[in-house]
This record gives sequence, structure tokens and C-alpha cells, in this order.
Amino acid sequence: MNTRVSILAIAAAISLFCIGHTYAQSTPETKQATSSNKTVGSTKTAIFAGGCFWCIESDFEKLDGVLEAKSGYTGGAAETADYKTVSYTETGHYEAVQVEYDPAKVSYSELVEYFWKHIDPTDPDGQFCDKGSSYRSAIFYADNREKSVVEKSLAALKANKPFVDDIVTTIAQAKPFYDAEDYHQDYYKKNPIRYRVYRTGCGRDRRVAQLWGE
Repeated sequence: MNTRVSILAIAAAISLFCIGHTYAQSTPETKQATSSNKTVGSTKTAIFAGGCFWCIESDFEKLDGVLEAKSGYTGGAAETADYKTVSYTETGHYEAVQVEYDPAKVSYSELVEYFWKHIDPTDPDGQFCDKGSSYRSAIFYADNREKSVVEKSLAALKANKPFVDDIVTTIAQAKPFYDAEDYHQDYYKKNPIRYRVYRTGCGRDRRVAQLWGE
């Protein structure tokens, strides 16, 4: 069973009054691709995969200059993606977030640095309690400029990392991004108790603090 499903079952027992769907109630939806990293008016977007997209969405939306983080799927070869197929079959997709940000307030370089400090870049099998190819960490660059920023950041991190293990986060060219189902978007706002039980039970913050410090 997907680890997130089992933890949510516990959360559901604690908070039956919460509004929203659990995975057992969800119905797969066919998703159309949106552009990957792109410029939207005076804002830009960037794509990161850091395990559970609820959590990385929540983390990015706390960063000044980020307007929105949208949960979705990317990195696979299939021409569409939904929760069921990505989580339970090998599609090659990652759970990811598409971050819309104001480059006048936060730079792409700052987004990359922020991302590192909110994941476990040493885990080749997933993130925290969630294991499987869809939960691996990755940075998806849009062009050579972004690739250069990521590579420089990675080199600096390898030279100064506060832990011993190797960094295994994937660095790859951006591919089409498929929005996740509506019930996944802003899950941490819609279902705060279930979300907190899941995040705590998964040990995400504990491991991040162990790696990077409080």
C-alpha cells in the first residue's frame, strides 16, 4: 500500500469532520499537459520534485515572492498522467510542483537553494516515508541558463554539504507538466489536520532538520 494512503487512514480516523477527499474516494481524471517552465506576463515558473507534492507545495507557498505552487506530474514518457497511474505503475513521472514566482522578488537561484533545504537529496528511492520512482527528488530546468544555475548550486552544495552521504537528486530538462487532480491542490489548506498528521507521521521535518539543522 502507498505509505501516504496508510498514514492518511490514521488521520481520517482522527479527523472525520475534515472536508475533502481521501485517496480511496478519488476518481482518476485524464490530465492535459501544460507548459513546463515558462514566463507568464511578469512572472515565471519553475518545476521541482521533492516527494509528496502536498508538502513541497506547502513549503514553496511560504516563500516570499512565490505566487502559487501547483501540484502535478512530470518527467515521464506517457502523454498524460493521473494519481493512480503515477503512484501504482511505473510511468516515469514524478510528483512535482510548478512554482509561479515573481523574479523581481525571488530569483531562480534562490528557489533552487530553498528547494535543497526542504528535501532529502541523499535518498535514491523516494523521499522520507514515501518510496518509489514517483517520489524521487528532481530539479527540472527550462533552458541552459537555468541548467547552469542548478549545476553551480549543486557543485557548491557538494563542496559544503553538512552531511556525509552523496547527493542523488536528478537534474533534468523540463518535460510537459500535468496538473494533479483538484483535490490535491492546496491539500494542506483544505485538510489541515489530515495533512499535519501525514507530514508528521512521514518524518519529513525531522529528517530535514537532521540533514540541514533546525
